[in-house]
Formats: sequence, C-alpha cells, structure tokens
Amino acid sequence: MFAAAVAAERHIPCVVIERKARLGSKVLMTANGRCNFAKDISPDEFLRDLGEGSCADFVAEAVRECPPRQICRGFQSLGVRTKRMTDGRFFPADEKAATIVHAFGDLLRDEEVPIISNCAVTAIKPLKNGFLVSTKNFTLWAENVLIATGGVSYPKTGSVGDGQNFAKSLGHSIVPYRPGLIGLETRDPKVTRLAGRRFEDGTTKVLDAAGKTIFEYCGEIDCESFGLSGAAIYNAQRFIEHYERERGTGVAVEALFNGMTVRVEKINPRPLKEAIVTLGGVDTREIDPHTMQSKIVPGLYFAGEVMDIDGPTGGYNLTLAFATARKAVASIAKKEKTP
Repeated sequence: MFAAAVAAERHIPCVVIERKARLGSKVLMTANGRCNFAKDISPDEFLRDLGEGSCADFVAEAVRECPPRQICRGFQSLGVRTKRMTDGRFFPADEKAATIVHAFGDLLRDEEVPIISNCAVTAIKPLKNGFLVSTKNFTLWAENVLIATGGVSYPKTGSVGDGQNFAKSLGHSIVPYRPGLIGLETRDPKVTRLAGRRFEDGTTKVLDAAGKTIFEYCGEIDCESFGLSGAAIYNAQRFIEHYERERGTGVAVEALFNGMTVRVEKINPRPLKEAIVTLGGVDTREIDPHTMQSKIVPGLYFAGEVMDIDGPTGGYNLTLAFATARKAVASIAKKEKTP
C-alpha cells in the first residue's frame, strides 16, 4: 500500500495485486488493532535500536531517507490525527488500525491506482523487457515487479511465503525462518497462576553463560497459560535469536515483575505462526541496499518483511516496511527518468 502510494505521488503507473479479499489484513492486527506505525526517534536512534548483528547496515540509507517522524507527518497530511505515547510510539489518535488502512485506501482511490484483490499471484517469469506476472485467471506484463508479501507468520492474513518462493525460483537464497517478537514458554507456577495478568513495569534481562547481563528491556510483561509474553519478553526473545545466530552460544532469561524474579532456563519460543515478525527471508546480500533491487534479476525489487530484516516491537517493523517500499519505488522512478 505504501509503495503504491509513493508510485502514485511520482506518477508511476502501477497495479496492486492482493492475495486477500481486502487490503491491510495484517496492518489491522498490529498492536492489538491499534497500529503503532512509527516511533518518535531519529534515524540514528532507530538504527541503533535494531541491534548488533541485525539488518541495520542494509536498511540505513532507506531509513534515513524515510525516517519515522516523516512517516508520521505523511499520515497527518492524509488527514490522520496521530497520538504520541510517552515512550514516543505513534498511533492513530483513535487507536484504530482501520484508520491507517482507510487512509491508504482513500489515497489509492483518489489517485485511481488499480487494485486487484482476492487474487493470488502464481508465478513471476522474467522476460527480456520485463516480467509476466501470472494468476489463476489472467497474466499481466510489467516492466518492474516489487515483491512486498510479508513474512510467514499469521498465514491467515495472506503471509504464506509466496514472495520468498518466487524469489527462490528466480535464484535467490532464503535465510531459514525463525519466530521473532514472540512469547516464551515456561511451566513455572509463579507464572501460570497469574495467567491473564499484565504488568506494565516489568523488566527482562538476558544473561550469557557467565551470568553477565547482555540485554535488558523495561516494559510490559504478560502472564499467559503457556508462559510469558509482552513487549519486554518479545524484544528479549528477538535479541536471543540474533545473539545465538551470531555467537552460537546459549543464554538464560530473567523476568522481573510483580515483585518477583522468574528465571527461564530453557528458551522455548512459541510457534512461528504466532510470531509478530518473521526472522529470515530473502537474503539481503543479494539485494542492492541503494535501490532494493535484486542483484540477480534486474527489475525485481523487494520491500518489507519478505526480506531478512526485522526490528524490535514498537513501530519499528512497519517503519522498515514503509522505508524499504519508498526506497524501491524511488529507485524505479529514477530509472524511469534515465534515458
């Protein structure tokens, strides 16, 4: 949706093909239906928060060209009243994700951008002068193709791995999927007896094998029947996934809330289908960070979570999607002007 909006702004003819019957199914779920779309921080702060061993270097140029505060101003220019929380998170003032989806829908309607919904793409075939994009019922020719199909969590929203499969069929490598920003399982009775309770001022610490704290985050901790969730848990779990991938060593987690400490010795995240974000996807080493264009197939572009990029909870992942989408379309626009 963001890419189509940028294309309309730059007068680039485009068509949106959407697997689901309506646009924005996953956006409608974000932040429990409230849509935390960005955070009031600078690009450098944003990139720092992505963490060591993450995608920060790859997305740096895109984020600096489309920073979180600019995204907020963009929505305000579309008539969306925004709300800033004390920690800097931006929401629509009515805290309804549908407000964001409707803003996109209204803009695309007014700009007469064609949208084909309830339509799954079945194949993308490169030609000498563009691509054939096939569906069950018809085939389109396109000079450029932007794949923005998301990760593989919450498949009912349409994120079923189509984009990654297309990329693989065209020669791209796929970094194995792992769940990101998800709860941790524990049968500790101190947790299970509090199932259904939320503690806003919790703290989660990640300790290395020597007992040294290597990550700490203060925020919401929720007790669930399966264990622990909430922002402080989600961001710790994401850190662990990246840390263990980079270092190959294990950790332990300590959750401090309700005047007690819960230690999770065995790190067992919930299933990928429940994850807020998918870790893994199209390998960014095969994508040009200055254009978001494939290094393997000219004219093929990527945006958002279909790539191996991710951020903490708190508006980071939508900002990454928006910034990389803008970068891709801006690159196409520049190419269009080149004789």
